[in-house]
Amino acid sequence: PSVTSSEELTEGQRSTLKCSTPYVCPGGDIVLHWEGYDPRLSEVSSQVQLDTSRVGHWETLTSSFSWKDHSKKLLCEVSVGSKRASTEVVLRVRHTPKDTRVSLSPSSGNIGVGDTVTLSCEVGSSHPPVSGYHWYKDGVAVASQRVLALQGVRREDHGQYHCEAQNALGTGVSPPVILRVFSAEISASPAAEVREGTATTLSCDVPGREGHLEELTYTWYKNSAWLKEGPAHTFLFPAVAASDAGYYSCQVTNSQGSDTSQAISLSVTYPPRIPTLTLFQETQGGRLVIICCTVDSHPPATLAIDHDGTVLATSGTQVALSQRLGVTASRNSLRLEIRDAGPQDSGKYSCSASNVHGNARATKVLVTRTAGLLIQPSAEVTEGTAVTLTCVGTGDVAEKPLYTWYRNGRRLQESSFPTLEFPSVRGDDAGAFQCQVRSRNGSDTSEAVLLRVFYPPRQPVLRSFLQSQGGRLGIIQCSVESDPESNLTLRRGDQVITCTLGCPQGSSPRIQVTRSYNSLKVEIRDVVVEDEGIYVCQAGSSQGSASTTMDFKA
Repeated sequence: PSVTSSEELTEGQRSTLKCSTPYVCPGGDIVLHWEGYDPRLSEVSSQVQLDTSRVGHWETLTSSFSWKDHSKKLLCEVSVGSKRASTEVVLRVRHTPKDTRVSLSPSSGNIGVGDTVTLSCEVGSSHPPVSGYHWYKDGVAVASQRVLALQGVRREDHGQYHCEAQNALGTGVSPPVILRVFSAEISASPAAEVREGTATTLSCDVPGREGHLEELTYTWYKNSAWLKEGPAHTFLFPAVAASDAGYYSCQVTNSQGSDTSQAISLSVTYPPRIPTLTLFQETQGGRLVIICCTVDSHPPATLAIDHDGTVLATSGTQVALSQRLGVTASRNSLRLEIRDAGPQDSGKYSCSASNVHGNARATKVLVTRTAGLLIQPSAEVTEGTAVTLTCVGTGDVAEKPLYTWYRNGRRLQESSFPTLEFPSVRGDDAGAFQCQVRSRNGSDTSEAVLLRVFYPPRQPVLRSFLQSQGGRLGIIQCSVESDPESNLTLRRGDQVITCTLGCPQGSSPRIQVTRSYNSLKVEIRDVVVEDEGIYVCQAGSSQGSASTTMDFKA
C-alpha cells in the first residue's frame, strides 16, 4: 500500500493520513487497515472505487497527535488471506519543549557557603530543537545558558530556581527547584547593642529554615564556651544584664552535617556604677596627694573630680587648672595629682561619672598632713655617719613654729629648729621617728619614719648554768647586739660545737641547740668531765666581728 501525509504534523491540530491500494476484488477478502493509532482520538473512513475511470481502495486516518507521538510509527497493512504487505510511517509532530526539568548537582548532602553547584536545564522532547534557555531565581532572570554553574555559593544564592527552554513554537517551563544553602547565621533583636534590662533575642537561622523537612538542632556558645543545645533556634534574655555581653555563635545540625555561624558581639549598655574613689598622700620628700577615680560603665563615662564643689579635673580635658595639679585620664579612669599639698587642700572630694544612661557619685574626705619627715643622707646608714632629720612642709617660717621630736613614741626634745642632728649616729639611735609642728594655726604630726643604723657586733654575752636535779644538765647561752644579724659560733678549744648559720649539727645526741635572732642556746644533757673547758662565742656580720670566752666547769 502507499501512504500520503504531511511531512510535519503540528501538535493539537487534526491531521489526515491516507493509505491506498490499487487492488479491489468485489466480494473478495482483500483487507486494508491502519495500526498503531489511538482509536479514542482518531476517525477512520474507507472508500472503494471500481469503474472505468479508476480502481482503488482508500483508508483515511484523521487524528490529533501530541508531542508523545513524535517519532511514533504507524502501519498501513493490506492483506489477502494469509498474504500481507505493509507501509510504515514515522510521525514528525512539531511541538514546544516538553518535560522540561532542573537537574541539581550535587543532588544530596548539605550545600554550604563556598561550594560549587551546577543546575542543568533538561528537556525531554522538542521538535524543532531547543534554540535557547533562560534561568530564573525567585522569578527574576539570572542567566541564559543550559547549565547554570554557581562557583563559591553564597547565602544569597539560596532560593527557588526554574528554567525555560524555547524553540520556534514556544516555551517549556520547568517545575521550580529549591536550592538550599546550609549556612548558619546569628542575629540579635532588637539590636546587637541594647540597654541593660531590655528583652533581647538571639536568632540562629539557615536560609529556608521553615521549609526544612527534618528537625534541626541548635547549639549555642558564648565566648566559645558551650551554653545549651536543643530544637529552639532562638536564645532569649528576658532582661539582658551587663554580664550577658560577649561573643555568641550557634551551630546548626541536621542528618547531613552541621554548620557554625560567625560570632556576633552582644553589647550591653548601662549607666555608671558607684565610682571607686581612692585618696593617697605621700609626705616623705614632697607632700604629694594623689586622687584616683575609676568606674564601671558602658558606654564609657565622663568623669569629674571636684573639691568642695569646685571642679579640679575632668576626663574630657587633661589640661590642669593650676601648676600644682596634674591630670591623667583614660577609659573610665581619672587621676589627679596635687603637688605641695597643704591645709587648703583638705576637705571633701567627690567623683562624678555620667553617660547617656545615667550618672553616679562617690565622696571621700581628705585631711592633709602638712608635716613630713625627711632623713638625710638615707633612712639606712652605717654607724658613725652624720644623719640629719628634717621636718618638711611646715608652712610659714615667720610664724615661728615649735618642733617636738619623738623616737618610738617617746619624746626626745623640743626646739624652734626643724632639724634633729646626729653628728655621728650610733646603733642606739635607731628607731621610728616622728616630728610634731605647733603654731598659731594648730599642730600636725608627721607619719613615723624608720631610721636603721648598721653597726658591728658588740661584745657577746656568754652565760652558763648547771642543773643537778633530775640529772646533770648544762646550759650555755650566747647573745649579742648587732645590725644586721650576726652569725654566732660556739667553740670549745678548736672544736666547733654549733653556730647559727652554715655549720653542721653536733654529732653528740646529748647536745640540743636552740637558735633565735642574735642568740644561740646549747643544752648538754648528762654533763661529764669532758664537757669542761674554755668556751668561745664569736659573733660576725658584714659590719665586723667580736668574741668572748668563758670557763665552763662541771
